[in-house]
Amino acid sequence: MDWPQILATLGIAMLLVIPTGKYICRVINGSKTCFDPVLDRIDGFIYKVSGIKQAEMDWKQYVIALLLTNLVMTLLVYLVFRMQHLLFLNPNSIKAMEPSLAFNTAISFITNTNLQDYSGEWGLSYVSQMVAITFLMFTSAATGFAAAAAFIRGMVGKSKTLGNFFVDVTRLTTRIFMPLAIIVTLILVWQGVPQTLAPNQTVTTIEGKLQDIPLGPVASLVSIKHLGTNGGGFFGGNSAHPFENPTPLTNLLQILSMLLLPTSLVYAFGLMLNDKKQAWTIFAAMALLLAMALPACYFAEKMGNPLLAKSGLSQTMGNMEGKEVRFGIAESALFTTVTTACTTGSVNNMHDSLTPLGGLTALWQMMINVVFGGKGVGFMNMMMYAILTVFLCGLMVGRTPEFLGKKIEGREIKLIAIAILVHPFVILISSMIALLTPAGLAGISNPGFHGLSQVIYQFTSAAANNGSGFEGLADNTAFWNISAGLVMFSGRYISIIALLAVVSSLAVKKAVPVSIGTFRTDNPLFMGVLCAVVIIIGALTFFPAIALGPIAEHLTLWR
Repeated sequence: MDWPQILATLGIAMLLVIPTGKYICRVINGSKTCFDPVLDRIDGFIYKVSGIKQAEMDWKQYVIALLLTNLVMTLLVYLVFRMQHLLFLNPNSIKAMEPSLAFNTAISFITNTNLQDYSGEWGLSYVSQMVAITFLMFTSAATGFAAAAAFIRGMVGKSKTLGNFFVDVTRLTTRIFMPLAIIVTLILVWQGVPQTLAPNQTVTTIEGKLQDIPLGPVASLVSIKHLGTNGGGFFGGNSAHPFENPTPLTNLLQILSMLLLPTSLVYAFGLMLNDKKQAWTIFAAMALLLAMALPACYFAEKMGNPLLAKSGLSQTMGNMEGKEVRFGIAESALFTTVTTACTTGSVNNMHDSLTPLGGLTALWQMMINVVFGGKGVGFMNMMMYAILTVFLCGLMVGRTPEFLGKKIEGREIKLIAIAILVHPFVILISSMIALLTPAGLAGISNPGFHGLSQVIYQFTSAAANNGSGFEGLADNTAFWNISAGLVMFSGRYISIIALLAVVSSLAVKKAVPVSIGTFRTDNPLFMGVLCAVVIIIGALTFFPAIALGPIAEHLTLWR
């Protein structure tokens, strides 16, 4: 029943793409929706209180508004983390967060990464979980989605303006994230996920010992962590914890929540472009890359661990180390693939316990960072590769490259080169520094090939704004907190700035009429070439690292 489960989940996700994409398009366009009579008043109140002027912004104004708003929110939540022992809603007497950890956590959640170097139930008060963590899960997701909305307007528009950042964030929050989060929260509570401000409960176990049972406002956080592709868990066990993900229905709901908005955004792009065929081509390229990764992860885990088999332990179920029995291999592999494809970072199994090839699958998807991706960023990255693909194909036939009727010239390619190169640069350079310094080496729990994989995974997850980790790494130190924080910051904002500059340049160019020599970008040929470009560039930049890590570990395991 493994593959029927997987295919049924993906089939439901596909059924939701078109209706959700249509709604997203209306929200981004500012078109009327059935919720406007109520939500317009809420938006108007927010604009009035905040002093928001709804004037159009060019790309520089949009970027400045985005960066400054994110900076202010980062400082505010940093203060909350440092002062949580003095604030209200702290029934479990949680102490203040250490400075480097507070820095890492604030950067992590504002960048939609949600890398956690702490265990939530013991490291954060309820006010921190709600006022800081849950708040940033909404705003960081809305920020990424707003950047994607501005990017789409630039691709399909004919002016230098890309919209208004404050209006975009407000509308996306009130019309998409809040309504969906309320629905998902109610379903989670129905399935047994706690939603309370009561303190931890101390109970007597059947052994006669005392055990603390952590509680809190869990369901509201879990809903937006998946809808916003955030991924940070209320508990250290994340979605493997029975209070975050207690039933097969909640597991299905969380997978669908991760896929819902990133997949639907591609269709919304097609509607705004008035060319659904072009959107389905981009969608098919993303889906093909996902379809390549999912079986690789599943069969790698299904093969089991040969060392355990030699020790006499049955591997007929596959590699069940670090997995919940209630989910098994199929749902664990699907969750792993989706959470790294959508750069969510939520986990329902321990990625450190994946087989080498299973871990490589998760690592690879974060390295290419284009398979639907997080809120808007994955789509922008795939469009970046689409422009690069058109440029490379134009060079091969000696014709000036065009994409969506606009000529691709030197300025756009230089900016795209920056956006592409910054990702492997921050990952590989940071990994090198970690492996050359005593502070970095001190965090590695495995001295072999797997130890290298732990380091590379940490920085890849940070740069891709994913947040999952090979949790065998002892990363709650000043070195790891600060270095990962800097990588998360670079991975988030440099590419957004570069890509908004690209579409601003394209938007003002005159449309080039389609001719017999125009390279089509809405057919299977382009889809295949696009996937090939993504894979080749990913392999050229990361193959040495993965060869020395998961591939070497696999060869050692199966020798």
